[in-house]
Amino acid sequence: MHYKDMELVAGVDEAGRGAIAGPVVAAAVILPELEDIPTLLRDSKKLSPEQREKMYEWIWKNAISVGVGLASVEEINEHNILNATFIAMHRAIEKLRPKPTLLLIDGNRFKPFENIEFKCIVKGDGKEPVISAASIVAKVFRDRLMMQLHKEFPIYGWESNKGYPTPSHKLAVVRHGRSPYHRRNFKVQFKLPF
Repeated sequence: MHYKDMELVAGVDEAGRGAIAGPVVAAAVILPELEDIPTLLRDSKKLSPEQREKMYEWIWKNAISVGVGLASVEEINEHNILNATFIAMHRAIEKLRPKPTLLLIDGNRFKPFENIEFKCIVKGDGKEPVISAASIVAKVFRDRLMMQLHKEFPIYGWESNKGYPTPSHKLAVVRHGRSPYHRRNFKVQFKLPF
């Protein structure tokens, strides 16, 4: 719960920034003081889907507070992905109770929120457990959301690619066009393999 002197610290991270479909999802997490940090509390990208699910449940059960915020495809199109990420982060932080006194942000840029002190940490999801927790929550929450959207538009393979620009996903866009969940500010520079 504390980070250097008596500060109430929240870790903040996002998922889906590099995708071409679906919203960007941010999470903010305040953890209690931990005598032993769980082995799996690390960068979500270094965990298997099963490990992420396990830690997702652990975080919701043990955290002092968890907030999740989304920025829609429409907001991404209107504001660009960077500003939409800040919108999602602000929405996640806004849900935290109690209010944090320090935010640890994964990455190198952030838009200040309600005069709360913040510190940007490059690759922070691998350095600070509280950011690792936020990365896991954001990733699992968004993956589950993309699984739901996959049922509506199965031709894009979102159950496996989660909206990221894999070759098969880009090929599906070339063949079938964009869905309402595709972001408009990307170009599919992709040639058909025949």
